[in-house]
Amino acid sequence: MKIGYVPCSTSLELPGDRRRFVFYAQQRGIAFEIADPAKKYDLVILTECADLSVWLRYPHGKIVFDLIDSYLAIPTSDLKGTFRGLAKYLWRQTRYLHLDYQKLVGQVCEKAVAVICSTQEQAKDISAFCSNTHIVLDAHQMVLRGAIKADYSAHTPFRIVWEGLPHTLGALDLLDPILEKISQKYPLELHVVTDLVSHRFLGTHGKIQTQKRLSHFKNKIILHEWREATWAETITRCDLAVIPISMTDPFATGKPENKLLLFWRLGMPVVASATPAYKRAMLLADVDMYCSTLDEWINKIIACIESQAYRKEMAIRGNAVALRNYSEENTLIAWDQVFESILT
Repeated sequence: MKIGYVPCSTSLELPGDRRRFVFYAQQRGIAFEIADPAKKYDLVILTECADLSVWLRYPHGKIVFDLIDSYLAIPTSDLKGTFRGLAKYLWRQTRYLHLDYQKLVGQVCEKAVAVICSTQEQAKDISAFCSNTHIVLDAHQMVLRGAIKADYSAHTPFRIVWEGLPHTLGALDLLDPILEKISQKYPLELHVVTDLVSHRFLGTHGKIQTQKRLSHFKNKIILHEWREATWAETITRCDLAVIPISMTDPFATGKPENKLLLFWRLGMPVVASATPAYKRAMLLADVDMYCSTLDEWINKIIACIESQAYRKEMAIRGNAVALRNYSEENTLIAWDQVFESILT
């Protein structure tokens, strides 16, 4: 079988590649090449970075679509969603103009013989376009590098850490008033682990320094550059990880539990917004660290500040579930099921 893969990066180093299909292919010894739409393949694996306008018109082999974000959940009133198709065309991210990018995503789902997603909510939305839908989470084992938290004694000031891509830094706006309130009694530091430079538009245009984007925050922020060799050690030197999410943004709330699991694998206690995926994972671990209100955020962070035993217990429970229920073997089996569904 000749397999073509449309990656997130030609180096195959971005998380969307190396934590997903590329990881699976390497582990199972599956040969593939970077897909060229001018060539014939038996199977093409598309990521969200693919030019969907081109692959919608692909006349040859089967297509599997790895759709990990909740594009189909974006309301029609969303301004950014309304202009996404035009922006992608103007910036040459799509060859053909599709003003309704959400519709294009749905059309590619219809064309695909299988669609891979990352949450139950996504699977429900996708099922209207493709009945062969599979939930597969990221593989994290290759990025942990052995840095597991062992010392749960607190620092002074208390160290809270956030990790993510620069385009999600807006979530920290939700955290600012929470930390400002807590810092009236407890000295705090917010450690931010991300890229030092990013782009405002479509990931390629409008370069901006991350430090400048963080300049308006009232709380003390210590910025760390995301580097694979050091990011895990930076995080585990902190006392508590946080994952704030805007609960009014369906694209954000549709995210899977990948980041939560990554923190848990590092042995970190985590307080997170009560998105469906985070809440499911925490209930599975018997960890009451998900928040829906400002008061819940304040009370649960304070509980972590005040009790080393509580922080450690929540971290241990989360780590146990991450290792048991979300193991590398379970991830490989989920990918196996995708291929079995299209080859049998």
